[in-house]
Order: sequence, then C-alpha cells, then structure tokens
Amino acid sequence: MDLDLRKLRYFVAVAEELHFGRAAERLHIAQPVLSRQIRSLEDELGAAVFDRDRRGTLLTPAGEQLLEDAVPLLASAEALLRRARAAARDTPTLTVGFMPGITVTPATAAFAKHRPDVNVRLLRTSWHDQVEVLLDGRADIGIVRLPVDRRGLEVRPLFQEPRVVVLPVGHRLAGHASVTVHDLASEHLLQDPDAVPEWRDVAVELREGRRPEVPAIHQVEEKLELVASGAGVCVLPLSTATFYTRPDVVPLPVEDLGPNQVALAWVSSRRSPLVHDFAEAATETLGRPGTREL
Repeated sequence: MDLDLRKLRYFVAVAEELHFGRAAERLHIAQPVLSRQIRSLEDELGAAVFDRDRRGTLLTPAGEQLLEDAVPLLASAEALLRRARAAARDTPTLTVGFMPGITVTPATAAFAKHRPDVNVRLLRTSWHDQVEVLLDGRADIGIVRLPVDRRGLEVRPLFQEPRVVVLPVGHRLAGHASVTVHDLASEHLLQDPDAVPEWRDVAVELREGRRPEVPAIHQVEEKLELVASGAGVCVLPLSTATFYTRPDVVPLPVEDLGPNQVALAWVSSRRSPLVHDFAEAATETLGRPGTREL
C-alpha cells in the first residue's frame, strides 16, 4: 500500500484540532469531504484512528502512533520538494536559520569567501520553529538556542551566553543591580515554565496551582509588549535583551540562572558539502565564548 500524503495531512489537521469542523476550515475543504478522506485512510490502514462520540473526537492508540510518525514524514516530504527545487536552480543556495539576538554576519562573510558562487539566504526563526524549519527544508542549517529536540539532528555547540530577566521599568526589583531566582518566585512568567526550570522549581503560582494560561507568543516583540504592560516577566538571552532595547523595560542579571547554549544544527542525514562548509565557517567565527556583560 502506498501512503497518500494528502490524506495524512488531513489526518494531522484533525488530530491537532480534535474537531472535524475546525480541521475542515483550516484545510479549506468541506467537512463531508474531510470525513470521507479519513474513513478512506482508516480503511487502508485497517484500523480506526479516531474515536467519535458525543464527548468529541479523540485519537485511538493507532491514531496516536500514526500522528507520531506522520508529522516527521510530512516534514521530510516538504524538505524533499524544497531541496529538489533548490538543486534545479542555476545558482546554488544555502538557507541559514537563526534565532533573534544572534549576529550571523561573521559566519556568512567567512563562508562567502570560501564559496562565492553560493547564494546565502537568512531565515529568522523562533523558539517554536527553529527545529521545524530544518526538518521541513525551509532552512539547510540553523543557529539554534538549546534545548531542542535533537532527534534526527546533528548538533554542534558554538557558545553560551548569560540569561537575564526583563521587568517593566516600574517594577519593585527594577532598581536592583541583579536578582536571584528566589526574588522572582512570586512573578508571572510569560513563557513555558520548562524553558526556565530554575524558576519553575520555586514558582509560587505553580506551587499554588493558580498559574493562568499563557497564550502562544511567537515574537520577542510580543513578550516585551506584555512585560511593559505589567502582564508578567520573561527570561531572555542577554544578546536578545540588549538587541531589543526599549525605555519601558529593564533587563537584569539573574545570579543563579544558567547560561543559554547556542549551537549549530542540521538534519543528520544531510550530506551536503554546503552545510559542512557553513558549519566550519560558523565554528571558526562564532564558536568563541563571548565576554559580554550587562
């Protein structure tokens, strides 16, 4: 049996929404068409992938397994198409993903001296997609902030830098030279607690079970707007905090907060000499620990 990638995409949409109506809207197709495609997929698999009853739509064990395998498979299919199209161009192209606050210029300049025939493109990423762009082929190599899911990736450490907490300018701690994680225990963190495990271990709102839901925040600018409004605080790498300087927020060193690790990452199955050459250029130019202080 040959898998129909279109049906897999339909399945993933329903699995992520757990609602046929919302998934149909997301896919821009009629709900009856979506239902027929899912039934067809189940017939081909010989197993139900969803439980449908009055309580809603839930994944079956077969559906959970299919979702786990379908997401990387669809990403690989997207990557295959992008790389094939890129290879057909007259000028070789290398796309480099990078996180906010990281200066890529030294690496791209060193690479250009060695490979002047290559068109280098840059792609700004976020915490949410810095690995995704590698898996689906939007970027050939990325300068990422750890931790990341390393499955299927080659990861090469570059450097580390301090992390700081960003507070509104009128905050009770804003005038301090530095703070500790315990000083921040009563604050509302505007990011996933797992991103700052030191805070998570002492957080009052987690201990008391009153942490409000934090909407997905994809841009640094969004975080800083929320901090400035008094909605909470956030922890950022030093280079990111200093790059986005603004008068209504204050970055402060956190004495007992571990540094952020910056690394190169690319799909481990890639054998592209361009990826290798850029990795060498980045290691030579960016792989020296910085001495920046706030």
